[in-house]
Amino acid sequence: MAHSQNNYTDFEGLRERAVALRRAGLSRRQIRDRLHIHNNDILNRLLEGEPPPEWTKRPNAKDDLRHRARELRLQGWTYDQIQVELGCSKSSISLWVRDLPKPERRDPIEQAKLAARKRWEHELAVRDETRQQTKAAATREIGEMSSRDLFMTGVALYWAEGSKDKPYDRRENVLFVNSDPGVIKLYLAWLSLVGVEPERLKFRVMIHITADVEGAERYWADLVGVDASTFQKTTIKKHNPKTVRKNVGEGYRGCLVIRVSQGADLYRRIEGWWTGMVAQASACLR
Repeated sequence: MAHSQNNYTDFEGLRERAVALRRAGLSRRQIRDRLHIHNNDILNRLLEGEPPPEWTKRPNAKDDLRHRARELRLQGWTYDQIQVELGCSKSSISLWVRDLPKPERRDPIEQAKLAARKRWEHELAVRDETRQQTKAAATREIGEMSSRDLFMTGVALYWAEGSKDKPYDRRENVLFVNSDPGVIKLYLAWLSLVGVEPERLKFRVMIHITADVEGAERYWADLVGVDASTFQKTTIKKHNPKTVRKNVGEGYRGCLVIRVSQGADLYRRIEGWWTGMVAQASACLR
């Protein structure tokens, strides 16, 4: 104990040692034990002005909230708006942003518009969550697809989206055009199911001239698992300046055209399959 009292008497020397240990990265407890300081008031005086080392700082769960509150305040948000957005108390918000300039008073009409927009954004988020849950549940309902499931689906898909003969133009080509990657995958699986060899498939891209043609070719080639160099010449569609197109941007990759060579017999079978499906469906309506 006498050793500790002597240390307290030489306060300045003790402070120099305490500060040196603090700057070396020691915690308060380590400094206390090293210097035999058992009085918290004296320890506080010895370390006054010296910040704790980073490793001793515990993460504050409210740091992110504080940072976000300051961002919103700088954007002109009121305490009420920040409270609704972050779900924290006004007293906390006041402590976090009191050094920031007060926002200019908003027009009451503008305030009402902002509140309405926030409510609508919340409603959209709730709707989207419900939408995603419904889709996920429906996906699980499909279960495992049998060969017959795929067969019937493919026939209907081709008759809805594929090329069909006209009485005045008999070609009997099996030609399928679509821009949906999922539809393309299902159609290719169906072609394999009905016995179409991969070497009989011919691919080409159909796309607007303003799009990334090479990027679209690479995308479709990767999707169907072939080299883009094997594609037939891309069909470029010219842009009509009077038309406002919505299929633009990075996600626009045009359409993939899939042609089955020597497909006359397959086309006749598809037409027959479809006729049979319609007949069976008609019988169910009686």
